[in-house]
Amino acid sequence: MIDTAAIRRELEERIAALDGELAELTAVPRDPAAAVSFGKRIGEGTTEAIDRLTKVGTAEQLAAMRADVARAIEKLDDGTYGLCDRCGMAIPNERLDARPWSVLCVRCASLR
Repeated sequence: MIDTAAIRRELEERIAALDGELAELTAVPRDPAAAVSFGKRIGEGTTEAIDRLTKVGTAEQLAAMRADVARAIEKLDDGTYGLCDRCGMAIPNERLDARPWSVLCVRCASLR
């Protein structure tokens, strides 16, 4: 039997951690008006631009994971936790043990 209380705690802790990481990544830089551009030579502007692009990519990945965690909590609430959102088949326990926020089975996740 699934310990939904323990899973809920783990998912809520994960959402809190993701919120913290996202807040850190999306914090306004100390000088948001400073021009950032790519130049012919590697310099401070190029380094800053690359850093910002990296942060945007990371923030997008974290936001997608947060959406999955929130969806997993919804699935706990509506009694569909452990069922794939796409095909409706059971998500293997091994996958849920490794990633409790999984809302897709392996096959459907690979199609994503």
